[in-house]
Amino acid sequence: MIKKPISFSRIDKAKFFRTLNKRVNSYFKENQIKRTGNWRLYTKAIVMFAVFLVPLILILTVPMPQWALLLLTVIIGVGMAGVGMNVMHDSNHESFSSKKWVNKLMGSSIYILAGNVYNWKVQHNVLHHTFTNIQGHDEDIDAGRIIRFTKHAKWLKIHKFQKYYSFFLYGLLTINWAITTDFKQMRSYLKRKLSYGEFPNPAKEWTVLIITKIIYYLLWIVLPILVLDISWWKVLIGFFVMHYTAGMILSVVFQLAHVVPKTKMPLPDKEGKLEHTWAIHQLYTTSNFAPNNKFINWYTGGLNHQVEHHIFPHISHIHYQKIAKIVKDTAQEFNLPYNEYQTTRKAIIEHFKQLKTLGAKPTYA
Repeated sequence: MIKKPISFSRIDKAKFFRTLNKRVNSYFKENQIKRTGNWRLYTKAIVMFAVFLVPLILILTVPMPQWALLLLTVIIGVGMAGVGMNVMHDSNHESFSSKKWVNKLMGSSIYILAGNVYNWKVQHNVLHHTFTNIQGHDEDIDAGRIIRFTKHAKWLKIHKFQKYYSFFLYGLLTINWAITTDFKQMRSYLKRKLSYGEFPNPAKEWTVLIITKIIYYLLWIVLPILVLDISWWKVLIGFFVMHYTAGMILSVVFQLAHVVPKTKMPLPDKEGKLEHTWAIHQLYTTSNFAPNNKFINWYTGGLNHQVEHHIFPHISHIHYQKIAKIVKDTAQEFNLPYNEYQTTRKAIIEHFKQLKTLGAKPTYA
């Protein structure tokens, strides 16, 4: 389906983004630091890969009871989400390192997470970061017919119960990547000629997708079946538990940033024009959570600082806590929103309140 072109306002009379960008640039210049990652990020990357891969090595090499095997698959899921948020995410935003080849190498970690670089960059970097929370353009708020994330989506009777069942569906995110989503997205994106940068060779992208999927299934399903002295269906259960754990973590982190009462879900006017400039649009459609929680900030790769990330996606997440005060003060100075919840618990509660609101039958004037 061809999407109707939309455009952001070009009028920023108060020059908010110009002022903010100047202040953030001054921060990096005055402190003589790069916008990309440093030793702290690289050390964390090693930790995340260890949490992700060491349990797999233990499963394949050390005899242990089945309850221990299951526990290790949960830990793999935690590591899987950690690699995605801390390594793959920064790398495919080209902020992990100042060296392009390092970003490309680390960004390729998505292949062992069941994803695809081309699809992810189109969905995340192009569609989500450009058209944040805009129905019909930001696929991250499109859950099909089963969950209603915006008041602009069609309401169905089942949505009255989404505040109860949605949480259980969140865990299916990455296993959908592994099975169906990547194939559907690649067909759609290539047909629409979407890309992040130069449009790629379709034959090459399909070849990469098929080969990486085969390698992925060989690593995570076939190899354990051949090595472990357990039934194939038990391996599939472990595979599902791993994905369900990672999917749950990733889904919740995203929902707390965009589907909460404080964020807006605007639509363009009949001419396809939006009310605000791109930068100001990000302030209205994004929210932080637990900004002062050191563990949440460390583990989620700074994705609890979504406001900073959406305005400065090419800055590594290790800098978000430092520039957050600049962003917040500047937004308040220009009388613009700066959405945040002080705790993860509060953000989760508000998210499910929003699901309840969106699940209620709409009343029409």
